[in-house]
Amino acid sequence: MSHSQSRSTSPSNWQPVQQEREGLWIFTRVRDFIDNIANTSPARLALTVFAVVILFFTGLLSLPAASAEGVVTPLHQALFTAVSSVCVTGLTVVSTATHWTFFGQLVILVGIFVGGLGTLTLASLLALMVSKRLGVRGKLIAQEAMNNAGRLGEVGTLLRIVIVTSVVIEGALALALIPRFIVLGEDFWQAVWHGVFYSISSFNNAGFTPHSDGIVPYETDLWILVPLMLGVFLGSLGFPVVMVLQQNGLNWKKWNLHTKLTIQVSFILLAAGTVLWAMMEWDNVRTIANMGLGDKITHSLFASVMTRSGGFNLVDQNHMESTTMLLTDALMFAGGGSASTAGGIKVTTIAVMFLAIMAEARGDADVKVYGRTIPQGTMRVAISVIVAGATLVSVAAFLLLSISGASLDRVLFESISAFATVGLSTNLSAELPPSGVYVLTALMFAGRVGTVTLAAGLALRQRSQLFHYPEERPIIG
Repeated sequence: MSHSQSRSTSPSNWQPVQQEREGLWIFTRVRDFIDNIANTSPARLALTVFAVVILFFTGLLSLPAASAEGVVTPLHQALFTAVSSVCVTGLTVVSTATHWTFFGQLVILVGIFVGGLGTLTLASLLALMVSKRLGVRGKLIAQEAMNNAGRLGEVGTLLRIVIVTSVVIEGALALALIPRFIVLGEDFWQAVWHGVFYSISSFNNAGFTPHSDGIVPYETDLWILVPLMLGVFLGSLGFPVVMVLQQNGLNWKKWNLHTKLTIQVSFILLAAGTVLWAMMEWDNVRTIANMGLGDKITHSLFASVMTRSGGFNLVDQNHMESTTMLLTDALMFAGGGSASTAGGIKVTTIAVMFLAIMAEARGDADVKVYGRTIPQGTMRVAISVIVAGATLVSVAAFLLLSISGASLDRVLFESISAFATVGLSTNLSAELPPSGVYVLTALMFAGRVGTVTLAAGLALRQRSQLFHYPEERPIIG
């Protein structure tokens, strides 16, 4: 009897086990697939991860629950907003405050936080979560994302530090902003929401605002403006620099070359941007001409900080002088630090190219700074990033000129803002037809992941050569 019972029950026992093994088999195949990409082509994994994240947030923003009118948001608007948030840009085609519900704004905020971690960081995190390990090449790409901030065995720790650092800084900014919003008459929960939103948006250099008129009502309120500027500036330095500052404080001698160049060039651009913006707008009656001295200085400093990827604005960008718009274009294209929440071609790229020009002018064979020699490979990557960035902006501007018929200064401004993930706008984005919106969407995606992934891919790609052609120098210049 017992034998027959065991035979009759064995098929029912075997079926769930078989299903469980099939489920595990599918998970194993997915894990092996991701693990393989992480260790053979991390750049492709980074692109794939970002694309999947964007599609996920596009789906959420398309839901009727995300729209204040309770209807499905058109694809081009939902996709543009998802890309703008995940790529921490801040450009909008619909009002963040009026078009989206609380759920929609929450989706945007989560997108900003996730996107601010960066493509290579996200790819490394995915590989760690799925396979519980990173291969040597996967660790190399993660280490590259952190700018060699630690040894290979510490990559998991570095990724954890990135997330903790983001949360701590954003928390501190929120604690500074919330009491001020309460003093200004907002109820407690509304003040908490606005404080958290602005803290995440500023540190991640996103530029999204939950107010319909942005931060213009607070244009003379330093309790609001100072935390926003601090958040944007810290975010623009990059996680590798923040980690070095955590470990060594302000001890210049213990800083690595990347930290020295990033901080030095960032302050030079900040100071130059402030002075030049003030000079160009000082007598402009449509912006700051009728303000007092203190407010003029505040506006100039704020504009200089925000043009390098912050995206918040106190004056209408269409009311600025043409020279100021050109200055803003240059600062936006420059961007912030590598492996940061800022965009652009990055300040270290500018530093390396400037040092190379100076070395060539002096006739030096090597490019040297602070007792270190910069490798030839680094200069090739810098040239590639600059040329790739300029090409992307040029192609997008050409397409937008033909689509919109707008003036060149507005089109160029919007294109650079999208590529450099800044978010400052002449309101051209909202005026474009769907085809133009898709062009800017592609430009934001390429600007956020393209040059970074290209730089990382080139830095790690070394083809062995079995022979060397004779050298011949073409005429340059």
